[in-house]
Amino acid sequence: MGAVTPEYNRSKIHQHKFALWVGIGSIIMMFGALTSAYIVRRNSGNWFEFKIPDIFFLNTAVIVLSSVTLHLSYRAFVNGLEKRYKGFLVATFLLGIAFLILQYQGWQALTAIGATFTANPSSSFMFVIPGIHAAHVLGGLGALTVAMTHAFILPYKPTPRRKLRFELVVQYWHFVDILWVYLIVFFLLQS
Repeated sequence: MGAVTPEYNRSKIHQHKFALWVGIGSIIMMFGALTSAYIVRRNSGNWFEFKIPDIFFLNTAVIVLSSVTLHLSYRAFVNGLEKRYKGFLVATFLLGIAFLILQYQGWQALTAIGATFTANPSSSFMFVIPGIHAAHVLGGLGALTVAMTHAFILPYKPTPRRKLRFELVVQYWHFVDILWVYLIVFFLLQS
């Protein structure tokens, strides 16, 4: 067999991006299974109806805003705007933490209306599905921590390697954001 041509190498998906996308595919399948289980269980009866606490909508705005700030951080990184890059990156991290705090407050609001983890399968789903999502947000915060470490410790230099690493963080964070929007819309349509 002949050698691989440079044109082929340039069009190939980077192995780290491919691994991320495979991981995202697995997460999509898991949440697809969880939301399918929600629908099946809801249709079998003994289902406690309740209104989703408003704090979950604030939570949604926070995570969408965090995607905007991360996108702005990435654009600043690529365009040589170091201060904006770092500022928007820190803002994204803080918004991610705010999302988790609001998530916890949302669970407290559910508990206050009697929709506890053990009260009914309907309320159990409202703890489990967003809880698993929150675990993925924690993973994203870990990736943001590494990105901030690179931003503040390493000299600013938008090399292809650092750009790739940052792209991976951005893609994962946007996915986690889109996943939450899907979940909140799903819960709204089911109530």
